[in-house]
Amino acid sequence: MRIGPYQLENNLLVAPMAGVTDLPFRRLCRSLGAGMAVSEMVSSDATLWGNKKTLRRLMLEGEPAPVSVQILGSDPKKMAAAARINVEHGAQIIDINMGCPARKVCRVNAGSALLKDEPLVQQILETVTQAVDVPVTLKIRTGWTPQQRNGITIAHIAEQAGIQALTVHGRTRACGFSGEAEFDTIRQIKQEIGIPVIANGDIRTPERAKEVLEQTQADGLMIGRAAQGHPWIFNEIAHYLKTGKRLVPLSPHQIHSILAGHLEQLYSFYGHHQGVRIARKHIAWYSKTLPGGAAFRKQINNSVTTLQQLTLVRDFFAQWAEKGGLAA
Repeated sequence: MRIGPYQLENNLLVAPMAGVTDLPFRRLCRSLGAGMAVSEMVSSDATLWGNKKTLRRLMLEGEPAPVSVQILGSDPKKMAAAARINVEHGAQIIDINMGCPARKVCRVNAGSALLKDEPLVQQILETVTQAVDVPVTLKIRTGWTPQQRNGITIAHIAEQAGIQALTVHGRTRACGFSGEAEFDTIRQIKQEIGIPVIANGDIRTPERAKEVLEQTQADGLMIGRAAQGHPWIFNEIAHYLKTGKRLVPLSPHQIHSILAGHLEQLYSFYGHHQGVRIARKHIAWYSKTLPGGAAFRKQINNSVTTLQQLTLVRDFFAQWAEKGGLAA
């Protein structure tokens, strides 16, 4: 799949997820088969650009190309300024968030709330695409509510404004993450526009990935929650799409190796104190389906040093291997 001048290694993308898709996670997913990863959303509010969290999100050093940064906001001029700043920091693709369903985002008329205001959508997209010389992409939902499903109209606006790829999460904002994602609208959007369309939502297995591609005829897939604690899902899906067969499941030793490497990257990126705290949720995701996981996670949540965490993780995976390495 191609986005502007960039030919991706494959059509599997990491979804932008606040508090998850930091630089260590994006680099890990790329090393495990993702063709591209989109950053956590960066606010277009200039008053936030000096805080540590935003500055860390602007750190892109060592990320494989193409580097895609997602921006969030509702003011066209501020969004354009945010796009330019991120390009100056190394962004090679700017992604615009019009899909986030979070209340705190929608309350300020950003994220998926913008889908209610089609003229403003057009103004934002045109302003941002004209402000930078890199490809601009867009992520949306199928609409605000099931009764206001205007994804096709938004898709036409996006294409006319110069957007070079469109990701569609197969739910309206009102649906949140509940129920099954609906892919008929994504298929209709794909039939209506000429730019690449990327399907998103409920893609948890290689088999499901193949079904969604066939059902939507999308150019690519974006995977979010299914990669939490399972970043090698991209390798699994890529192999299945190519061969029709599942990869052999990873051994406890292999999973431990991936997690230990992930933890070291988190400690290095955030510093030991904050890295330990941030690592807890990732360790919980890695161990979610494993025997003894609940007791293990309680220990992890009480850990306060990197040595404690690494030792607990090592011992847990060693015990799992001794029991045969079978998930619960």
